[in-house]
Amino acid sequence: MGEVEVIFYIEAMGNEKKALEMAVRETVESLKKETTVKVKRVRAEEVIENEGDDLLKYSSMIEAVLSGSFENVVKAVLKYAPAVVEVLRPGSLELRANDLMKLMGEVAFFMSKLMDTYGGLAAYPKLDDVPMPRIGYEEEEIESAIMEDRYIRYRFVIETFGKELEEVKESMAKAFFLEGCMINTILVQEQGEGESEGSRYFLVAAELLSDFETMFQLNAKYSPVAISIVEPEIIDINANELQGALTDLAGFVHSLIHRPLLKKLKEEGMLKPGQE
Repeated sequence: MGEVEVIFYIEAMGNEKKALEMAVRETVESLKKETTVKVKRVRAEEVIENEGDDLLKYSSMIEAVLSGSFENVVKAVLKYAPAVVEVLRPGSLELRANDLMKLMGEVAFFMSKLMDTYGGLAAYPKLDDVPMPRIGYEEEEIESAIMEDRYIRYRFVIETFGKELEEVKESMAKAFFLEGCMINTILVQEQGEGESEGSRYFLVAAELLSDFETMFQLNAKYSPVAISIVEPEIIDINANELQGALTDLAGFVHSLIHRPLLKKLKEEGMLKPGQE
């Protein structure tokens, strides 16, 4: 995969100044010892006290410039979960569909392990008022979306739980629509009893079309058990799309690993409105 150079802005926050200073030092040392990516510069700001914030009193920011293959930069994003990823170069990147599929499979596996521990990511507002989206497109429409809108045609299979097959199919179709996907096909198959009383376990297989960033988000959010890119064979990604996808992925990881802390703070009544 092509060479990518980025800046990681890694946010560190905590209630104990000494503990936070130690955590920042450990992160800096870990970055300096990286072998899969080249770390060109690492700078950590002094730990400062956030006046008026009783939730997380101290904070610091680590800035790291690193480069490597797209695959290894993605793995570094999973490891460090930066608050922001800024892409310095290239202006555009070409990826082979087979290489991207392999990487997305690794991301899905990593995210599935996190979600097994901390819970799922996919959450939507009430879907009752969302109109049922169109399902099924002519080949000419699909080719136009790929050529003119730079959409990617892909298939994936996810696991989910629900009560009735048709209800699951409708909900998933609406969810994909809200994510910004064209839905070419969607099939739902019941597999057996779910984890709770009255729920059933289903497999959902869908063929979707969307831009790169949406596809990358969905892969991380749903951690599919299978994914394949149908077309195109070569996927062109610009710097903005790359930056958005990497920052989104980092945000998902950050959200999951900090969920226990937020839960504890909520239980103790320390969260203010908008901080959840």
